[in-house]
Amino acid sequence: AAMPGLLLGDEAPNFEADTTQGRIRFHDFLGDSWGILFSHPRDFTPVCTTELGRAAKLAPEFSKRNVKMIALSIDSVQDHLSWCKVQGWGEVQEQLALLPCSRGQRRSPCRTGHRLGTMCLKSQSTEVLKFRAVFIFGPDKKLKLSILYPATTGRNFDEILRVVDSLQLTAYKKVATPVDWKPGDSVMVVPTLPDEEAKKLFPKGVFTKDLPSGKKYLRYTPQP
Repeated sequence: AAMPGLLLGDEAPNFEADTTQGRIRFHDFLGDSWGILFSHPRDFTPVCTTELGRAAKLAPEFSKRNVKMIALSIDSVQDHLSWCKVQGWGEVQEQLALLPCSRGQRRSPCRTGHRLGTMCLKSQSTEVLKFRAVFIFGPDKKLKLSILYPATTGRNFDEILRVVDSLQLTAYKKVATPVDWKPGDSVMVVPTLPDEEAKKLFPKGVFTKDLPSGKKYLRYTPQP
C-alpha cells in the first residue's frame, strides 16, 4: 500500500541512496541549504534531456541561492553518469545529484516517492515514472512547495527559480509576493501585521491600493 502523501510543512523523509555524488542521506545532503528534489521519467529521453540541459545552465543560479538539486528516475547511477558525459553536463554532476529508483529497498527513494505525492505509481515497478514532480525543501527539511506535471510537459525552470526567490524572501520577511511577482517588484505586507508595526518594519514606506470597497487591505512595500 502506498504511504500517505507529504503535505506542505511536513518533514522530508531522510532516505539513503547511491547517487552520482556518492552515497547520501538526504538530510545530511541538504545540510543548511535549501533543496529541490525532482523526478524525471528516464535518462536519454527528449523532454528530460532538455530539462537537465536547462538545469546545467542554471546551476550557478541555484548555487547562488544556496539550493542543492537532486533528481530521481528509474535509471542506474551508471546510466546517469553516462548521460551526463554524453551531454557534456559537468555542471549537472557537480551541482545536481542523480539517483536511481531502487527496487526492493526498504528505504529507497522510490518508496519515498509515494510520500512525495506518488512520484512512482509502484515502488517495485520498472516502468517509466509517470510524472515530473518538483519538491522544494527549506533548511529545516520541511516541504515548502510541490508541483506535479504530466510526463509530456517539461518544467519551467525560470518559474522554479522565481518561486525559490519568493519562498526565501517570505521565509525571513513579513511579506507575501503578489500575482506574477518577480524579484525587485513590490511585495505585500502580510495581513497579520498592524499598520504601525508595518511602518516601523518597512522604512521605505507602505502604500495601499484603492479598491471600490474602500478597504485598505492591499498593502505594498518595496522589496526589502
